[in-house]
Amino acid sequence: MNSKTADADALLTETEAADFLRLSVRTLQAWRIRIAGPAFVHVGRAVRYRRRDLITWIEANTVSPSAPRLVAPS
Repeated sequence: MNSKTADADALLTETEAADFLRLSVRTLQAWRIRIAGPAFVHVGRAVRYRRRDLITWIEANTVSPSAPRLVAPS
């Protein structure tokens, strides 16, 4: 396994994942309860996030400026 693959598969703690996403730990916890947000892994009772899953989630939630904006009905 090369270094890039190892980095992508690195398991991050809640705090490390929150720092990576620039969010609070409480936000990640709330998303897990609602089955939202990035994929996570249970390691026993601990929760971990794969770095590649965080990056995939960021890419999936990136909005292009050229994409039409959704407007709430009045």
